[in-house]
Amino acid sequence: MALLLAAAPVSAAQTGPPPVRWMEQPIAPVPFGVGERMEYDVKYGIFGTIGKGVLHVTEIDTIRGNPSYHIDFTLKGGIPFAKVDDRHQSWLDVSRLISHRYDQDVDEVGYQRHRIVDFFPREGRWEQLVRRKEKDEVETGELATEEPLDDISFLYYVRTLPLEVGETYTIPRYWKDEGNPVTVQVLRREKVKLPAGEFETIVVRPIIKTKGLFSEGGEAEVFFTDDDRRLLVQLKTKVSFGTLNLVLKTFEEGTGLASAGGSVGRRP
Repeated sequence: MALLLAAAPVSAAQTGPPPVRWMEQPIAPVPFGVGERMEYDVKYGIFGTIGKGVLHVTEIDTIRGNPSYHIDFTLKGGIPFAKVDDRHQSWLDVSRLISHRYDQDVDEVGYQRHRIVDFFPREGRWEQLVRRKEKDEVETGELATEEPLDDISFLYYVRTLPLEVGETYTIPRYWKDEGNPVTVQVLRREKVKLPAGEFETIVVRPIIKTKGLFSEGGEAEVFFTDDDRRLLVQLKTKVSFGTLNLVLKTFEEGTGLASAGGSVGRRP
């Protein structure tokens, strides 16, 4: 696995300074792995199932020399005159559990946005490419933290927490100041019956103080399995035209990296 995660060798014809040596970094213990895939039915009020969502740890990508989980979340469906076609992608560092890139492509009723944000923790800055019909725009700013997380990587980070019922976790790690601190309220335990089966769950409410899946007004509830896997089996959230309920239809467990050697190579 370490070999698979290593960068391609430098060509002999390359000019400039010699490449830096690789160093070994431990893989953070997490309850998910490459290949984990969860497919959801998307339900909306009296209309029943109106679409589907997929949450997938697709592969290990290398972002600026940093091996990262590539997490892909898609949400498609809707009712006549009210459609949703969203895709969120996040690249989460396998050892430090920080986000290196976030790609948000949202197409909802009366709202479209596509932006790609790159995070540079060592430099304390972010760079955002906003794609527009007329002209792409590049924006830059200061990171709010040396350990940035985006909306999707936060979900996976939350899966590593103890999640004790009644506790509220305060996590000042959202990449933008206005989103901090993120709070995660552990509401209750609840048994749910879904298309994928019956699950004992822990219900949490993540709140990020910006627009998005987990905004304060969205009153989102996320249902994780009450076991070591912390599978996300149900998600309720408000969108521009109402409340969506994602319920687990099928799932495939992933393969943890720690079992493949315990460390990865990266550029210092």
